Amino acid sequence: MSARLRARAAPMVLVVDDNHDLREVLEAALVQAGYRVSTAPNGKVALEQAHGNRPDLIVLDLMMPVMSGWQFLEARREDPEIATIPVIVDSAVLESNIEGAAVVLRKPFDLDALLTAASRLCGGGREHLDQLNQLGA
Repeated sequence: MSARLRARAAPMVLVVDDNHDLREVLEAALVQAGYRVSTAPNGKVALEQAHGNRPDLIVLDLMMPVMSGWQFLEARREDPEIATIPVIVDSAVLESNIEGAAVVLRKPFDLDALLTAASRLCGGGREHLDQLNQLGA
């Protein structure tokens, strides 16, 4: 494998949702598409993870206990260390323009829409897998 590809690991996506089953489905889909994934059950845990292992992208539910997605977006906005990480909001909330969200996907949403948005916002995914496959890795 080339040094360039070794240095450029697959993008890391942080999936934040209080629904355990949905977190698992999103994690599986993203991993299969070539992303590294970490998960968090609420915004508070997500803030800790974003600082400890800075993701390239955050997939965020809005309605969660402990710290909601709304509160997470506000905290993210005020924190220069993580303020530039793109966020895909996935929620049943009807608003389509949410401050701090690069993309809003309304639940239920198609996984292809999530993967397309992830690829557009942080690259990697299938592109990274294709590069590794071409090198025989």
